[in-house]
Amino acid sequence: MSASTPADGPVDGPANTLTDDPLARERSHLAASRSALRGMREDVEALDISDVTANWVNAAVLGHQIEERIKALADLSDTPLFFGRLDYLHAPGAAQAEGAEGERERFYIGRRHVHDADGDPMVIDWRAPVSQPFYRASKKDPLDIGLRRRFGYTGGDLTAYEDEHLSDPAEAATTSKLLQREIERPRVGPMRDIVATIQPEQDEIVRSGLSGSVCVQGGPGTGKTAVGLHRVAYLLYAHRDRLARTGTLVVGPNRSFLHYIEQVLPALGELAVAQATVDDLVAHVEVRGTDDAPAAVVKGDARMAQVLRRALYAHVTMPTEPVVVVRGSRRWRVPAYELEELVRQLLDRDIRYGAARDALPQRVAHAVLVQMERAGEAPDDRVQDAVARNSAVKAAVKTVWPAVDPAKLVLRLLGDPEFLAEHAEGLLDEQEQKTILWAKPARSVKSVKWSAADAVLIDEATDLIQRTHSLGHVVLDEAQDLSPMQYRAVGRRCTTGSATVLGDLAQGTTPWATRSWEEALTHLGKQDAVIEELTAGFRVPTDVITYASRLLPHIAPGLTPVASIRENPGFFEVRGAGGTDDVLAACRELLCNEGSVALIAADTRIPELAKALTAAGITYIAPGEETTLSDRLTLVPASLAKGLEYDYVVLDEPRTIVEAEPDERTGLRRLYVSLTRAVSGLIVTHNNPLPNQLT
Repeated sequence: MSASTPADGPVDGPANTLTDDPLARERSHLAASRSALRGMREDVEALDISDVTANWVNAAVLGHQIEERIKALADLSDTPLFFGRLDYLHAPGAAQAEGAEGERERFYIGRRHVHDADGDPMVIDWRAPVSQPFYRASKKDPLDIGLRRRFGYTGGDLTAYEDEHLSDPAEAATTSKLLQREIERPRVGPMRDIVATIQPEQDEIVRSGLSGSVCVQGGPGTGKTAVGLHRVAYLLYAHRDRLARTGTLVVGPNRSFLHYIEQVLPALGELAVAQATVDDLVAHVEVRGTDDAPAAVVKGDARMAQVLRRALYAHVTMPTEPVVVVRGSRRWRVPAYELEELVRQLLDRDIRYGAARDALPQRVAHAVLVQMERAGEAPDDRVQDAVARNSAVKAAVKTVWPAVDPAKLVLRLLGDPEFLAEHAEGLLDEQEQKTILWAKPARSVKSVKWSAADAVLIDEATDLIQRTHSLGHVVLDEAQDLSPMQYRAVGRRCTTGSATVLGDLAQGTTPWATRSWEEALTHLGKQDAVIEELTAGFRVPTDVITYASRLLPHIAPGLTPVASIRENPGFFEVRGAGGTDDVLAACRELLCNEGSVALIAADTRIPELAKALTAAGITYIAPGEETTLSDRLTLVPASLAKGLEYDYVVLDEPRTIVEAEPDERTGLRRLYVSLTRAVSGLIVTHNNPLPNQLT
């Protein structure tokens, strides 16, 4: 491998500009590519749609599409248009005959496609098939690549390059310095894409097909979140028309996390992906209350789905009276036994409660039409619709198959001991029923202080009544913290689509945390999903992940520890007998470095530390707020640390973090999450003894 900076650089072939300096030629191509992208944007901005739209609705739709296209073609000054180059030995797809040097082609690999005024490509989208060897070619399998070149940037300026001659047996395979530098580059601001550093095992997951679901188990720093987001970007590239119709969604654990990742897809030119938390998806009622852990565990159990189903369909009663429809001078009578048969047929079809209720009047009307035809009449569809709207039919349906409000159903279930006992029999024992019953029944839906778990139950009931809209693809991140009922809530958003599930069993920090991915995928409705494991760590330094991995035997004994591939071991130190002054000193020390800094502590310690930081004149921001060059310290409650990353971390009082949780295993998992947020350095400060599992 050979590398170059502005001061030195090998000449790799005949000059194609006025200079023989390869770096200058690459900079020239970058400038030309930026100019071409600007031209593509100007072409779209200049479009005149006044003569091609039939009405204002079409004009509005087309105008919106043009506006989105203009946004997608934005040139971000600090984001390089291309990060690599491939020199094929032969033109892709051409016969690889000897002496075919004239067919050699060169492709610049970047975040999006860029073409010149003649339509010739200047930058190839990283998702295109011709770009795949950039991630997968190796000395053992060069994939017809003669040269792979990586580029180094400072801001948006191209400052270095590095070559791998994959077809040259004399050149030994070595680790890319630019790749390491990009992985270890300080992080200020939101999460960025990893298109320049995707590894072969990650690329296989990213490019897996739309029809299949994938579950990615990955420890801290293995890039699972980035893999999930880049898979969305790839699927939108490969199946754009289909996903434009069906939609895509990224589900994250909280708003801070979603804010952190929200710029990744737009940087890749993808603007149409929705983001939400599970609470957002099930927001049928306002959540103002909380459950204690035992109640939340029972409410989140998959058995509650069957309890709700029983309670809902208990509203269906068999008819005891006939329906008499009067039309003009004629009376048409549908006997009770025939009505009962119609009801049982609908129950046996196992369709949604609401759909069956809507179908019942038509079934009754059809029975009346059969009698009319036997009597010699010739009724048509209009007559059937009129009969279905007849007051007698409507009254019968209201009695036999009444409308049910999902929130009222859950209200009754949690407030009426007899109603709950009737429908939970054989599913929940007496103690479990007492655990979820409200001490004081609510009078109305609006007066209830609904909990997050209650909202999930209402969403389940809503789906039992009316089918939830399904999307084409859903990415579920930090999935290990979901309850079975939450998995069901996400799963019904992709019943006809596929899913990418991302998580780490060792980082499950809820009492109902996932025990196995097989079980989780069953609740999600994706039993056939392929489970992949990422064990190569790109983010967390070696010394830090080694220290944190001491907890694994106690929190997830079956998992493979993450093996950091970082050449830089990072900065790591444990400081005992540390009071608040020592915590502040550690923050000041780490703020002397380039990049972002976090002070992570147990939630109960946050007010005290916030007061101390303010008194010391150290400015800080909250999770979810964007770090800047002037505000680089984030004060992070341990409960919100999951999924976030910072260049440097000060971790305050590990034992307090553990003891703040309802049980030791959950506390140790919370500590594991907090220990693994650092990219470059970690200082652990403590006055209290460290947990035994760390010593």
